Amino acid sequence: MSTVITSIDRRSPAERAGVRTGEKLISIGGHPVEDVLDYRFFGYDGDPELVLESPAGRRRTLRVPKEEGDDLGLNFDTYLMDEPRPCSNFCLFCFVDQMAPGCRETLYFKDDDARLSFLMGNYITLTNLSDREAQRIIDLRISPINVSVHATDPKLRCTLLGNKRADKSLELMRRFGQAGIVMNGQIVLCPGFNDGAQLQRTMEDMAAWGFASCSIVPVGLTKYRQGLAKLRPVDREEAAAVIDQVEAFAGKCLEQYGSRMFFCSDEFYIRAGRDLPEEEYYEGYVQLENGVGMLRSLITEFESGLRLEDEAVKATPFTIATGVSARPFLQNLVDQAAAKLGVRGQVVAIVNDFFGHTIDVAGLITGGDLIAQLKGRDLGERLLIPVNMLRHGGDVFLDDVRVPDVEAALGVPVTVVEQDGFDLLGAVLGRK
Repeated sequence: MSTVITSIDRRSPAERAGVRTGEKLISIGGHPVEDVLDYRFFGYDGDPELVLESPAGRRRTLRVPKEEGDDLGLNFDTYLMDEPRPCSNFCLFCFVDQMAPGCRETLYFKDDDARLSFLMGNYITLTNLSDREAQRIIDLRISPINVSVHATDPKLRCTLLGNKRADKSLELMRRFGQAGIVMNGQIVLCPGFNDGAQLQRTMEDMAAWGFASCSIVPVGLTKYRQGLAKLRPVDREEAAAVIDQVEAFAGKCLEQYGSRMFFCSDEFYIRAGRDLPEEEYYEGYVQLENGVGMLRSLITEFESGLRLEDEAVKATPFTIATGVSARPFLQNLVDQAAAKLGVRGQVVAIVNDFFGHTIDVAGLITGGDLIAQLKGRDLGERLLIPVNMLRHGGDVFLDDVRVPDVEAALGVPVTVVEQDGFDLLGAVLGRK
């Protein structure tokens, strides 16, 4: 770990108080600082007292005048002030183990770091959480924490996670619930393993332990599974059965706790050939990042924006590229915009040759597949792609192809669209 201050934000409380680059942050308000959670939590208070150590080993105490909640303005060598904690499991369904060769190096790193759960929303298994870290979560009442549960039967959880000690973290879930820590859960459903009676037990246990919400998502399987456990994808009948089972239990939770708590991802409804639930079903989209209600949210926002438009729009023709599963929904939205405003566009589903045809979501489409399947087609004058095809905050696809590479190969400008129906409508109408 490193608490050495590498830079200080301009005009920040720390700069005004005289903190110096190169000093080590020892404590805040008498509390030792070991990583970013300590820094964020103890640095939240107004006018904190810092103990700093110079490179020569001399210590000094400095009070930093600031309002409660304002950031001190200190930066360190790494975001965590430590190295990310790698995963200690060998999950049967781990997507990283199914990655294609030749992708960027960061895609092969498996993290299971509680700090990233709080700060970035990552889901963790709790299997490598130390006693000190677990107690710190309880003592500081740090919430929410996002937990990859998958099963609460001890033996089955050990099997699914490929870790003979994976059952130990079940007790942590109980402790966190008793301490009032807000927990959100995730279940990756693997047919023949954690469905049926096992899924029922897991949901019942999680409800009793005080989980606030949980998504159930189907296992994702690529063509790169040589030497891995034999798993199969969720089929149409199984998807329908899971929806019925989850919705039945969620209805009981709604009566007892005032929340459904358990939600199937959009993929289940698509695979089952069922209509998506209406917006109120999703309770404010509490599990949106796990694909629960993502399409419904997009549709609702797009249609809301479209209702406000009342004149024909002179927009250049376009193509939207997306995954196989989302294409019918996006085509319906484009058709609505065409009927009302006269826009001209098409939606093309990109088949995932890179990972395998069982992968049908837009977020795993590569630049190579995009180019190969769109080259030579009439794309109009613009190509629209969803932001989740790209690395967060960048313009790089999973295979290291960049947006300018796609533009050069296809001869059209690329517009990156946020996961937002209003942004999609603006792009369709040529306003983005």
